Amino acid sequence: MLMVLAATGLVACRDSRTEPTIIRIATGSPTAVYHAFGQSLAALLNRELPGVRASVVVTAASAENIRLLGAGQAELGFTQADVLPAGPAGPPSVLAVARVYDDLLHLVTTAGGPVRTLADLRGRRVSVGAAGSGTEITATRLLEAAQLGGDQVRQLHLGLDDSVAALRAGRIDAFFFSGGLPVRGVQQLAGTSATRIIDLGEWTEWLRRGYREVYVSRDIPRSVYDLDPVTTVANPNYLIVRADLPEPLVREVTRLLMERRTELAAAHPAAGRMSPRSAIATTPLPLHPGAADWYRSVKP
Repeated sequence: MLMVLAATGLVACRDSRTEPTIIRIATGSPTAVYHAFGQSLAALLNRELPGVRASVVVTAASAENIRLLGAGQAELGFTQADVLPAGPAGPPSVLAVARVYDDLLHLVTTAGGPVRTLADLRGRRVSVGAAGSGTEITATRLLEAAQLGGDQVRQLHLGLDDSVAALRAGRIDAFFFSGGLPVRGVQQLAGTSATRIIDLGEWTEWLRRGYREVYVSRDIPRSVYDLDPVTTVANPNYLIVRADLPEPLVREVTRLLMERRTELAAAHPAAGRMSPRSAIATTPLPLHPGAADWYRSVKP
């Protein structure tokens, strides 16, 4: 491995004068999938790539992650596909490493409460996700599609952990959160409080027509949270990278991401759903040349 990295220019030497290659991974809430996945990936990169120092950054998730990479304040990050621009507006500042898994939109409330459908949110206090998160974008679009935009719902902008605490305390009636299964914060809530997840399956086509065709329907089976099964809105999730990162470095990150899926899945099952064949489907974002080179070498 050391010889390979040295040959590509990733590691010039191992003496004390060599500055480490810093990789900051923009994630999300500490109890959400991005963070668990990012921590596992950082540990893998630190162990396997000499001269690399990887760490995670807690963020509001998708939209903030894109901003951080574009501003040079992070090197890798996670984002929902629906947060990305629909088409190019000049040379991209970020590129894709892989499609990693699907984010499922959760609408969570108390089991004994009055919210049983999306329409029941009218006039109620609802967290639509942290400002700058993918949850906020998807939830806002969903409310607009259901004619619940504007002041029809009393919207709060809370992250996952604060949303769970607010629902427990009765300060909100429901909250949205978009993440891969299982979302640990929702899992912890369902394990200790009477909880209901609202079925949103009928709204997928509305979102596809009104916004982007990235949206699909996915099931949340009973086995995930031990709650009644529902169908909800989902969209793909990407690992993205700064466009100016060296190709050899991104190639190695891509290789480890794909070859160590089992290890990454130990941190969160969503990581185990990746495959080289599905990873290359990153529309509308092009693959980084380093990532594309690795995928060509294995011919997914």
